[in-house]
Formats: sequence, structure tokens, C-alpha cells
Amino acid sequence: MVLAATQPALLVLADGTAFKGWSFGATGTTIGEVVFNTGMTGYQEVLTDPSYRGQIVTFTYPELGNTGVNPDDEESGQPQVRGAIARNICFKPSNWRSTQSLPDYLKQHKVIAIFGIDTRALTRRLRSVGAMNGGISTEILDPVELHQRVQDAPSMAGLNLVKEVTTSTIYEWSDTTDPDWQYGSPGRSPDETPLTVVAVDFGIKRNILRRLASYGCRVIVVPANTPPEEILKYNPDGIFLSNGPGDPAANVEGIETTKALLKSQKPMFGICMGHQILGLSMGAETFKLKFGHRGLNQPCGLSQQVEITSQNHGFAITAESLEQTQVEITHLNLNDRTVAGLRHKSLPIFSVQYHPEASPGPHDADYLFEKFIEQMYAARQQANSAN
Repeated sequence: MVLAATQPALLVLADGTAFKGWSFGATGTTIGEVVFNTGMTGYQEVLTDPSYRGQIVTFTYPELGNTGVNPDDEESGQPQVRGAIARNICFKPSNWRSTQSLPDYLKQHKVIAIFGIDTRALTRRLRSVGAMNGGISTEILDPVELHQRVQDAPSMAGLNLVKEVTTSTIYEWSDTTDPDWQYGSPGRSPDETPLTVVAVDFGIKRNILRRLASYGCRVIVVPANTPPEEILKYNPDGIFLSNGPGDPAANVEGIETTKALLKSQKPMFGICMGHQILGLSMGAETFKLKFGHRGLNQPCGLSQQVEITSQNHGFAITAESLEQTQVEITHLNLNDRTVAGLRHKSLPIFSVQYHPEASPGPHDADYLFEKFIEQMYAARQQANSAN
């Protein structure tokens, strides 16, 4: 049902495909890469995930907004998407945690959004042709004019968007007490000296920080352009490379920093963009996927073991580029056999393309945080024995 006062909106793709709908966010015009997410839950986490910077997200689940929004489910301080696309919208949410409706939230943060279109047809178009730029407008309702605006926008390939989402200052994460976010058992005595983890922020999600802190780690978050020598001044037990938006190969500064950090031989763990940056720093190459992996049920594994994972990425590491490196594949995406996990053959360094912290999604891969913890304790013990 479309409310009588709802404003018309237009969506146009780079190939000229147009969809007429209705606005449920801010007014104006926005241009970005149109992608789709197949998750049935977690729209607020998706909207606030920095990895979606520069993108317009199509939600394939047909009803959005039923549970409203609330501060606890934000993965960053604000929505990061360029726009949102939905089939149906709930304007009056019903949930005890809700503090605001989704349309009001998007209007507050000036996010342009469209609903009332055939999201199934749109998703099929993106799957067959590939993710492409598109525009949503409430002011340009001529498809030809909006199409011209879309054609003038740069492609996601080659874009370094990390600088738009990384922290501007160094800070220590301290959100460790909320019982709603506690699951699993770290199995460590609180009397032990906490592990220090320096997290390089390429666009980090809050739930990653929560998971590291839940194991008792002291987590120091640094901007993506922090020099390696500055990172090592903290004498970290481990270094974490976060998720983030854009083309990983364009993040030359992050790749060079990671190359320098590898020489320290400290335990390192990368997720999503961090996985790609880690691979690139060790000699791998990346490529742009046709329409990417964005959802909560992507199967990954190797050697007869499967994890159902949460994913959000449009680039992947080229498997053939790993043949002459000191890296081996630990996980494949079982839908298309792309690289989903790596580890160094001799050093305590590993990464995954998917999101073990989920939020939203399953917890199948949460053991990877424990693996990182164990590697840091082992490295600490080895260093103590050497002294």
C-alpha cells in the first residue's frame, strides 16, 4: 500500500533500465554502484556497514522496516550507503527495541531511497549483466536525464573509498560490558595480562571490535594511513586488518603498510578488505566480481568442512596469483569457487573474505577470533621464553 503523501522517485541503471517507485528517505538525487543483498534480516547493520560506502543497496527481502531502527544495531555512527532500494516498506514499526522508523531514520541522515519497484526483476538484471552504477532521484523524473547523470559517474573499479570511512583519530575501543552482545566462551582467566591488538581501520564494523574485546583484548583502532612504525610502537600482540569499501588494489598505502608489518612476524588477522589487502601485500592479485557476494548464507569451506557465512564484497583474490607465494588457500566460496580464506605457510598470519563477526548472520566462523587469540598467546609465550 502506497501512502497518498508519498513522493514519486525514479531509479535508472547505467544500461538504461528504469524503475518508477516512491520515496521512503530523503529527497534529492544520488548516484552509486547498485548491488543486492539477499539477507532476510539485518537491514540496519547493512545500511551502516562502511563496506557499503559508495553503493546503492537493493534488499531482496520483500518487506523492510518492520522492526524499525535502534542505536544498538548500528555498525558505525551513521548510514554509509549512497541509497537504498526496497519492494515494500513498513512506516509504523513494531518492536520493543525500536526507537525510530526506517523512513524517518533515512530522512534524518539524508539517505535517498526508493520502494514500490520489482526488486526481483532488478536483482535478475544485476545477476545477468553485473553490478553497475545507477541513480535514484526524487527531483529528476526523466529517465533520459537521470541516465546521463549516471553515465558520468566513475566506476567502482579503481576507487579508493577507505579514506572516506576510516577513523580520523586513534582510539581505544571500550564497549565490553553489554550482555546482549556476549556469546561464546573465550576460556581465558581475567587475571592474565590482556592482549593488545592494533586494528587498522579500513572501515571497521563495531561487532568486530566487540568480538575482540569479548576475549579480553585491549583494542587500539588506528587510521588506515597510520605508518607501520607508529603501529609497532604499541608493541601489539597482534595486528588486525579490517573490512572496508572500494577497490582493494587502489589502496596502495594500506598494501605498503601491510608489507612493512609482515616483517615484524607478529600474528595478523584480516577480514574482507583486510583479507584482500593482506593477499595483495604477499604477492596476490585481485579482480572485480560480476555481482559480488552480499548475504547471510554463503557456504565456504575446504576438506569436507563447510561454514555458512555472512558476506559483503565485490572483489576477490585471484587463485592463480597465489601459486608463487608463501600463502595457501584455506577456504573457498562453494557457490563459485572463489578464494575465501588464506594463511601464510610459516607465519601466524591468516585472513578470510567473509565476516566471522556476522551482525547480521550466523556464528559458524566465530572460532576464527579464538584462533587469532591463541596465536597471539603462543607468540607471547615464545617471546617470553626467548628472553
